[in-house]
Amino acid sequence: MHTEVPAASTLDVDRSSDISQPLEKLHPDERLKAASDYLRGTIIESLVDPVTGAVTETDTKLMKFHGIYQQDDRDLRDERRRQKLEPAYQFMIRVRLAGGVCTPAQWSKLAELANAYGNGTLRLTTRQTFQFHGVLKGGLKPTIQGLNDVLLDTIAACGDDARGVMSSVNPHLSALHREVYELARRTSDQVIPRQRAYHEIWLDGEKKVSSEPEEPVYGPTYLPRKFKFGFAIPPLNDIDVYTQDAGFIAIADGEALAGFNLTVGGGMGRTDRTPHTYPRLGDVVGYFPKERLSEVALAIIAIQRDYGNRVDRSRARFKYTIDDKGVDWFRRELEARLGFALEPAREFVFETNADDYGWTQGSDGAWHYTLFVENGRIDDRGARRLMSGLQALAKVHQGEFRVTPNQNLVIAQVPEHAKAAIADLLEQYGMQNSNRASALRLNSMACVGFPTCGLAMAESERYLPELVGKIEALAQRHGLADQAIVTRMTGCPNGCARPYVAELGFTGRAPGKYNMYLGGGAHGQRMNRMFLENVGEERILAELDAIFTRYASERSEDERFGDFVIRAGYVREVSSGRDFNA
Repeated sequence: MHTEVPAASTLDVDRSSDISQPLEKLHPDERLKAASDYLRGTIIESLVDPVTGAVTETDTKLMKFHGIYQQDDRDLRDERRRQKLEPAYQFMIRVRLAGGVCTPAQWSKLAELANAYGNGTLRLTTRQTFQFHGVLKGGLKPTIQGLNDVLLDTIAACGDDARGVMSSVNPHLSALHREVYELARRTSDQVIPRQRAYHEIWLDGEKKVSSEPEEPVYGPTYLPRKFKFGFAIPPLNDIDVYTQDAGFIAIADGEALAGFNLTVGGGMGRTDRTPHTYPRLGDVVGYFPKERLSEVALAIIAIQRDYGNRVDRSRARFKYTIDDKGVDWFRRELEARLGFALEPAREFVFETNADDYGWTQGSDGAWHYTLFVENGRIDDRGARRLMSGLQALAKVHQGEFRVTPNQNLVIAQVPEHAKAAIADLLEQYGMQNSNRASALRLNSMACVGFPTCGLAMAESERYLPELVGKIEALAQRHGLADQAIVTRMTGCPNGCARPYVAELGFTGRAPGKYNMYLGGGAHGQRMNRMFLENVGEERILAELDAIFTRYASERSEDERFGDFVIRAGYVREVSSGRDFNA
């Protein structure tokens, strides 16, 4: 397999024109990475600078590769500006957690660190991991060292590299899920950067001198942009596999895993009012046996490393490489590097991308409880005490915790004799009340948005529960209270909560203003299309009221909302990523 790393001075950025461009003509971030001494920069110096709660602009970008985002509390910006103070700088730390699986001991440590150094909450993400929010600069090293104590890290949780690897949470197929999860975990360990800098900076490791390449796969400039892998197990598409840069759809042979159908070119991000950027769903390009997974994953990384756009960062994601060069080109390039041909894709069926709440029993006899966590926020609110309750539960639970791609939590591998005790704790801390929400609410999720995300243009996590409540009232009035409508909101167009495959999607444009999207597929198989631009709550509810009127009277039996709005002519079906902005 081709694993040569381009030299630091030049990188092939557009092989379709056979031009090898010097580094100085590439995007400034490429020069920054090349000059960073493999992501070291001046992070050590920034951390000990007592004058500011921030790090330098360069180190801010480099620290993303270490799983850390510099942020500030935007609720306090104006007041601090009036007082002539610097922004209330803080940091978000994202854990690398392949497949969303952690032990009770790891959960306890996460909660302990969130209370000691963060804002006292944990955030479950749409990529099956945890985020700490509100960590001050002095708390960064203790937090990462605490994670290391329980064998967790934050390597490549952000940055221009292969980020956290997702895997379906499907307790009904426990044996198959276990094998797929193990492959996802192994893939995560394989595709992350080697990151000697991480150990030197955060774990006080000594700098090692070696003749071996520090980044044998990535090279000194890593990838053009972030890259996301995901593993799906039909009939459940909880990871929204078509939104992944590269997706692996498990194909079973009876109870055993045979191999994977490969999808390439998915991605949700777009830039507002920039037509050459758009979300895209991945294409299924073929099948390969499970024994070749390692080769396939590394070859895909190498293709994007070598051919991804390093001049225009807005076009640097893998989906644009696929669109610009073609699926057939990609298949030929992949097969040339692998030395074998992909087989034709095998049959599979997806039926849902939703979580199955409450108790379910796996094929191994163990029980699993899926807990709805609204917008992924683990905290204590009144009678519903998720943070305290899950800490108490972690002290007695002997199985696993699994974060779902829908920002929920599975208390997994509960033996029959322990089920009653777990159920008692769920009731004692008011956690079971979360699962008694409406079908609409149980199928909703939002990104963080204000006050910490620097990209947010509008509220998201803090507003969606309120908006869902008002949509619930409309649904109730039209006899649609039991209808599950996949509803997602982000505070900006970047798509972290995968809003462009929702049946009902919202992306922030300004405080109180959103673009409204209709027509996504109920199991992630189809993108939606913009229905309203830059509107507020009053207009959103008025339009939904009218649509619900027709949906209640005209829908076919079992017709999903996303299918109905296309059939009824509210929006046209999106045929491709390029068609999204049409």
